[in-house]
Amino acid sequence: MAPDIEKLPQHIAIIMDGNSRWAQSRGLPTKSGHRHGTESAREIVNSCVTRNIPFLTLFAFSSENWMRPVAEVQGLMALFLSVLKRNEINQLHRNNVRLKFIGKRTDFAPKLLRSMQEVEKLTANNTGTTVIVAADYGGRWDVTEAAAKLAVKVEQGKLAAADIDSDLLHSKTSLSDYPDPDLCIRTGGEHRISNFLLWQFAYTELYFTDCYWPDFDDAALQRALDDYVQRQRRFGGHEHGESSNE
Repeated sequence: MAPDIEKLPQHIAIIMDGNSRWAQSRGLPTKSGHRHGTESAREIVNSCVTRNIPFLTLFAFSSENWMRPVAEVQGLMALFLSVLKRNEINQLHRNNVRLKFIGKRTDFAPKLLRSMQEVEKLTANNTGTTVIVAADYGGRWDVTEAAAKLAVKVEQGKLAAADIDSDLLHSKTSLSDYPDPDLCIRTGGEHRISNFLLWQFAYTELYFTDCYWPDFDDAALQRALDDYVQRQRRFGGHEHGESSNE
């Protein structure tokens, strides 16, 4: 039985882990794992659209991924670019999906940056599920950037240090325009968040699965949602006899 729509998370974040190990377990090259991982991402986006999940954030490429072998990084970039091709994006556009990118961006090739900007512009006015792609993103980078922006204002005399609070710092982070994730799903069997959305995960429910990302499908997402709706979210407070998503 599908969970009550009112109890579903408004924002799901996913650490898409296990592409390389999925490929290795099948005697396939790493790029095959990434390619199949892209198919899983497409399915999960459509699953969230079908369930009317307002926000989905996908951890596509971390700040640390640059340390991987050059050939793998180049392959990831080529795959990233292929996903941004017109036919792929037009399908999302027809489904009223809005696409946003968060992350450093400065190290990406100009062609990839142009594609990202074109996609954001094309889908900017869509009102369905917002898919946020974290690329060259790191949680510590995010908080550091936010702090640096506030420091500049202090240096300019536009802000007093005593006026800085958590709300003001939050307003300078990458996801300031969106609600914090209610649920974070990590595939691949690892039980850590790997420098992803450190600020935003303060009260996020964490769900870990041994399933490699290329095998994560609609049914696997449903299992995560079934687990989520059974939890009682207290946000640091006391239990009051019933769960609350407020």
